[in-house]
Amino acid sequence: MRPLKVLFVTPEVEPFVKVGGLADMVGALPKELATLGHDVRIICPAYGSLKVEGEWQPRNEPLGVEVGAFTRWARTWQTMLPGARVPVYFLEHDAFFARPEVYTGPWGAHADNDQRFIFLCRGALTLCEQLDWIPDVIHCHDWTTGFVPVLLNTTLRPSRLGRCATVYTIHNLEYQGYADRAAVEFARIPWSEFRADSIEAAGAVNMTKAGLYHATKLTTVSPTYAEEVRRPDGGCGLHDVLNFRGADLVGILNGIDTTSWDPAHDRHLPARYHAGDLSGKATCKAALQTRLDLNVDPHVLLFGVVSRLATQKGLDLLADALPRVLDHMHVQVALLGSGEAGLEHAFRHLAASYPGRVGVHIGFDGSLARLIQAGSDAFVMPSRSEPCGLTQMYAMRYGTPPIVRATGGLADTVDQYIEGKDTGTGFRFNDATAAALYDTLGWACATYYDRPREFMGLRRRGMARDFSWRRSAERYVELYRWAVTSRTGEVFASP
Repeated sequence: MRPLKVLFVTPEVEPFVKVGGLADMVGALPKELATLGHDVRIICPAYGSLKVEGEWQPRNEPLGVEVGAFTRWARTWQTMLPGARVPVYFLEHDAFFARPEVYTGPWGAHADNDQRFIFLCRGALTLCEQLDWIPDVIHCHDWTTGFVPVLLNTTLRPSRLGRCATVYTIHNLEYQGYADRAAVEFARIPWSEFRADSIEAAGAVNMTKAGLYHATKLTTVSPTYAEEVRRPDGGCGLHDVLNFRGADLVGILNGIDTTSWDPAHDRHLPARYHAGDLSGKATCKAALQTRLDLNVDPHVLLFGVVSRLATQKGLDLLADALPRVLDHMHVQVALLGSGEAGLEHAFRHLAASYPGRVGVHIGFDGSLARLIQAGSDAFVMPSRSEPCGLTQMYAMRYGTPPIVRATGGLADTVDQYIEGKDTGTGFRFNDATAAALYDTLGWACATYYDRPREFMGLRRRGMARDFSWRRSAERYVELYRWAVTSRTGEVFASP
């Protein structure tokens, strides 16, 4: 079968600009697709925080983007995705992207986010024309790119780009991109699209809804999340739309960069280790205890947490459960994260109340995140909602069994431990309550102390799991071809 031309339009891409897991996906999946022989390119805004250095080249031809009442001009920078033959184009337009933040500033969301990302959508399509490179598939990500399928189905349908299929990936349905109806004229799409079965919701423009109705195919970042978003309690008001598009909705689990996240070669760790020799993990544990002012004890069970401190992540459940855990169990806690002010205060208070047993770092530190993955004995993720999650996969790769609520990608990646059997990679619970979390932490604690052989089995089975991007990339190729067939009628031969 012929190789595909695939364009990623995205607000983030690792390692250039990252807010969350979306950037990890866009930084990794194109590499695998290129390895499989496909022509893949990426277009992203040139934010003010971006460092233009090394192998970067400005394109001489300015890019005229037709939005609003007149054409706005942008400069295009080109570089390559590190470690791959994947061109990355950055659109420089000071009025929209010179600020360093991606979505929000200290005051909250940028008031012109609708215009900023409609400009990205229209600019990306214009750049394809300028490059004389028309993709087979345009892969869109979250609300910021929801107008790409709308433009291709309306204003640009008669153009060469009108044959492009679109795949729209939901990374987190909680963020939907509501905008004033003036966005319709700014995007230069027909007013007839301002209706409930297109882009309108509650009298405003909903950029996620636009993508869901207009994209050729839809994906979520895990199979379970694809089921959850079709239910009233998980669809964030869009479950009816997703049920309407259910035949075109597929859940494909994200992978991780197994070259970067590898305890046998991780240069950030004080000692390396692998499944056949875990002695280096004890060295990492001692280093972690020292760094966070915990009592250095090789025998105590150490729970690790690396997370945004938010109720969506279930960190309020952990804050509620920990005093009882610490009063009744011989454990330590190492936590790294930032977020809601109340939760930051709660964890600082716990660290002060249990010196030597609770270590907290508010903020983010990449090397400390890796040390927590490697030095902890178990990793805690009590999320209320988790479309995919990556840190539980990192934890298993580092021999640290996860303790998770069975939701979204956590349910898809963590196999339940069953006492007395050589099965499972972690501990799962269902109810989003502090009591359920407390019981599960106690279960992990009892396993660690009373059944060390079984706990070691959890470590080794987790390290043996394949979370690389290759299988997911192959599934995306199948989906892309399905989308192209739906859009153009082209039939691909069987492999």
